[in-house]
Amino acid sequence: MSTPEAARVDGRTARRDRNRGAVLDAVHEAFVERGALPTMEDVAERSGVSLRSIYRYFSDTQQLLLAALARRIALMEPLWQQPDLGSGSLDERVASLVSHRLWLYDENRPTIRAAFELAESTPDIAEQIQRRRRQLLTQTCEQFTAELVLCSPEEADRRATCIEVLCQFESLELLRRTQGLSRDEVFAVLGTGVRAVVAAPPR
Repeated sequence: MSTPEAARVDGRTARRDRNRGAVLDAVHEAFVERGALPTMEDVAERSGVSLRSIYRYFSDTQQLLLAALARRIALMEPLWQQPDLGSGSLDERVASLVSHRLWLYDENRPTIRAAFELAESTPDIAEQIQRRRRQLLTQTCEQFTAELVLCSPEEADRRATCIEVLCQFESLELLRRTQGLSRDEVFAVLGTGVRAVVAAPPR
């Protein structure tokens, strides 16, 4: 049976968890809006959590950033997993990979833009970007295993890398923002390029 003391402890724990989540969400919001790490004072104002409480949860801005990154990674991880890798015809697999990359771009572009801005000065963010690149490259290799195994290992690596160049965030930014192409137009461009790379006869 729960005691009044246990209920008070549970209530404090729940309140602390809510406040901690609000603080980390405020870090992410400010990070996306400004392309810079917020100060503790900024986070307190945005989250509605007192500065004193924030310092109880996090000793400094670096610890706060790492915790915010960890929370964001945990929340977004399922979205970066492309389902049913390697299933379907070649055309279906090309379409599903391109669709997934475009969806990731649409859902995450403010966060990714801000991350790129800070990557040079913040090693933890730079490492997270590289981790995502490795993750997507692995997905590409699994999606087109049937075709890549027909190539030499070197040729397979080159083809997978070429697909990543076509579909990486910077390429999507170029097509969508710089060239002003619609989503459907970008889908057609990338689909044509990816299929050409994958379907080319092995050398």
